[in-house]
Amino acid sequence: MEFTCSTILPAAVDKVYETFLNSDLHAAMTGGKASISNEVGSTFKTWDGYIWGKNLELRPHSYIKQTWKTSDFLDEQEFSVVEFSFEQTNAGTVLTIHHSQLTAADAHYKAGWEDHYFKPMKAYFSPDK
Repeated sequence: MEFTCSTILPAAVDKVYETFLNSDLHAAMTGGKASISNEVGSTFKTWDGYIWGKNLELRPHSYIKQTWKTSDFLDEQEFSVVEFSFEQTNAGTVLTIHHSQLTAADAHYKAGWEDHYFKPMKAYFSPDK
């Protein structure tokens, strides 16, 4: 199973991209502790350890590809793959997330991206902040 979701964030693409790959900024953006880097092959943990994986591919300011798992995955379940695409527009950054290699039971992660990433990200990048 796979899905794609996207949003527009009121910030420059370089700022959004860098916030994803910086532990302190990622934690401030989502509200959950994060340990992440901007190195291919490095592992990460976000949302207080609920999410973990590895950076597979990084194209500065445009693309991030990671393996991704949560503590809700079944013990024998393989890592899923998350791809983040960042595109600069006049309105800000269009962030598109493609999440693949999931099971049918993982459909709820689409709402999770919207509730636990898109909403806090919009607040974090809000010019009124």
